[in-house]
Amino acid sequence: MRSNTHSAPGLVTGWLRPSSVSSGFIAVLVGYTSSVAIIFQAASAAGANAEQLASWMWALGIGMGVTCITLSLVWRAPVLTAWSTPGAALLATSLGGVGLPHAIGIFIASSALIVLCGVTGWFQKLMDWVPRHLASAMLAGILLRFGMDLFSSMHGQPTLVLAMFATFLLSRRWVPRYSVPLALLVGILWALPQGSLSLSGLDWTPAHPVWMAPEFSAASLIGVGLPLFIVTMTSQNIPGLAVLRANGYARVPASPLISWTGITGMLLAPFGGFAFNLAAITAAICMSPDADPDASQRYKASVWAGVFYFLTGIFGATVVALFAAFPHELVAAIAGLALLGTLSSSIHDSLQVPEHRDAALVTFLATASGMTLLGIGSAFWGLVLGGICHLVLRARAA
Repeated sequence: MRSNTHSAPGLVTGWLRPSSVSSGFIAVLVGYTSSVAIIFQAASAAGANAEQLASWMWALGIGMGVTCITLSLVWRAPVLTAWSTPGAALLATSLGGVGLPHAIGIFIASSALIVLCGVTGWFQKLMDWVPRHLASAMLAGILLRFGMDLFSSMHGQPTLVLAMFATFLLSRRWVPRYSVPLALLVGILWALPQGSLSLSGLDWTPAHPVWMAPEFSAASLIGVGLPLFIVTMTSQNIPGLAVLRANGYARVPASPLISWTGITGMLLAPFGGFAFNLAAITAAICMSPDADPDASQRYKASVWAGVFYFLTGIFGATVVALFAAFPHELVAAIAGLALLGTLSSSIHDSLQVPEHRDAALVTFLATASGMTLLGIGSAFWGLVLGGICHLVLRARAA
């Protein structure tokens, strides 16, 4: 019988592992710095004032924090949620003249449709069809830009990025488990004396929720609500679940994940939580071997991401300003370094079987191209075009 004498220290060591904590932090850092400006634009288009904008950030942070922590603990898998960045871009260009009450009604209706997709099992049936090599190719296409940004960021601040890159390589050789957090630490320490990381003037005032009563109209629901639902499902949830599948977490069912993100959206929509969905790019950071060599323990990185999301919700726009203080080159470099392992394994898995390479390559190139058709992003079309190639070539082989 196993002794429990050291169970508490082991538990603490496991949860406080620097690689897990840093992976969760980097996921939140990348998520906020890459798209928070679009959230501000969407709130402004809806007519939100400063207090209501802070409520939007409160709702989004709390919603992502709760879903990340709960879903990751329940399924013991790195389930990471996020706001819908394409959805925010859609709202920023579509909410002008709609008004804030109708915008809240749009958020509730869109989230209700997401719940319907989850509880009926429609989304699960769709994702069961997607072959793993196509999911891996799509993930590689999504992550390719981040890998290239690691080196293109050297143009702006070469010494900063080279110092981070050298730290990553050396620690990869001697302490591979801590290569990413050490690179992040060196980047922060390098940026501080140069003045490119300014933390002065931050006011740590907690945000508080503001109730915004919804109103519904057929025109706004059809004109904005339905597109928001379609964009969130096709550009966010499909890639998000494909990332889980591509990283070997096929046992995690799609329907409960989709349902709970939709329910969270319905509950927090009156406070500004416009859309919640499965994350793809930031989730890949928490699913990387750099988060934990043991795939069964990587859910802890997502739980830490949820903790950081929760804190960003409590402090609202103040934490957004903190993340905005990080130099763009530092964020690009640490994202690229954190995703190198996942990008490598995705390319390998997608091209491993010779007869699947053509379809996987089409998926990879279409996804990496950044193409947009009918307002839907390249990740969805990469799966569609790759799936057509897969079916045609499989029929020819048969």
